[in-house]
Amino acid sequence: MLLTMSAQVPSYYDLLWPALQTVIELGGSASIEELDAAVIEREGLSPEVQAVLHSGGPSTEVQYRLAWARTYLKGMGLLTNSQRAVWSVTEQGRAATENEMRPLHTAFVNESRKKRAKKQKPAVAAGAQVPEQGADANAESEWKEALLDTLLKMSPAAFERLAQRLLREEGFVNTHVTGRSGDGGIDGQGVYRLSLLSFQVFFQCKRYVGSVGSGAVRDFRGAMAGRGDKGLLITTGTFTSDAQAEATRDGAPPIDLIDGARLCDLLKDNQIGVTTTKRLEVDVAIDAGYFLSLEPKSA
Repeated sequence: MLLTMSAQVPSYYDLLWPALQTVIELGGSASIEELDAAVIEREGLSPEVQAVLHSGGPSTEVQYRLAWARTYLKGMGLLTNSQRAVWSVTEQGRAATENEMRPLHTAFVNESRKKRAKKQKPAVAAGAQVPEQGADANAESEWKEALLDTLLKMSPAAFERLAQRLLREEGFVNTHVTGRSGDGGIDGQGVYRLSLLSFQVFFQCKRYVGSVGSGAVRDFRGAMAGRGDKGLLITTGTFTSDAQAEATRDGAPPIDLIDGARLCDLLKDNQIGVTTTKRLEVDVAIDAGYFLSLEPKSA
């Protein structure tokens, strides 16, 4: 069945108030991952709507529009964000009412247009459905989409090696990939050390366009049965709200989830195939050669 994106995915404007209220309900601050998941649950967005891709992927349309909603809320003075992508509500945001949303939005858009006119930037093509403000969010979306496109071109073995490298950089030891099929969906394992404690963790990698559902989480947990009780599921796509609920279901071993957006951030933070240059703005460069170097050598 074909999905009518415009009829099913809320516009960024319709997500402004839910996003603001969600941050408040989460204690006044939230990571992007927490905020997106909570808004999706609050609005009751179906798995089908969550699976709609933006411009063919790899990011989803819901993620894209929520990113614009955050950017607009920041421009309207209702939210602010730290360098570590934690979004917090401002005093003005706490006091704002839903009826004030439209005039605040209009004022911000008009101010943005004035700034654009002064800079004499090229006009957007007629009919383009592109918000006029939020260069930071747009730049972040662009480099992440480029990186995810690169990851999707990797072979399964190379992607597993990338996950292995990332886990090592994040403090795992004795990390190895299985390197064989028929291992019940487990791609590798490692030991995570936390102070005096250590935990054996199994991981699974999914190069995926779109949303990973709850069935994949259950299957991975089943593969771990009798072998360990800590798992890490890494994907280039996203996780549906059902998958996130299944990952933390009461009475079942928890599965930690890393989606494509967080994977990009982790690779950038650890400078794995991604470099950043800070001038007036932060430029992010992707080293495609590094990812190609992870491919297994042919015999």
